[in-house]
Amino acid sequence: MAKKLYVGGLSYNTTEDALKELFSQAGTVESATIIIDKMSNRSKGFGFVEMSTENEAQKAIEILNGKEFEGRNLTVNEAHPMTERPRGTGGFSRGGGRGGFGGRRDY
Repeated sequence: MAKKLYVGGLSYNTTEDALKELFSQAGTVESATIIIDKMSNRSKGFGFVEMSTENEAQKAIEILNGKEFEGRNLTVNEAHPMTERPRGTGGFSRGGGRGGFGGRRDY
């Protein structure tokens, strides 16, 4: 059964082919994906690699976690399913409080 790994600390210039080649040291790579920012169309500096077996995934973690690759130190660990994040105001507050522009105040 294939095992998905998170790979962080990637150079913004790393290609999916380079990532696949690097991880092939540990075994058969099913897929290698680099996450791209939608707005800038540039790498976000992380991605995912899917190894064909649990043993190969564990070997990849052991030999590549903390290793320097293209001038950056990699973080390699088991990928976890994305959890639902709350959607909302993004931390910005609207309204409320005491304003500073015009308006009538009755004291």
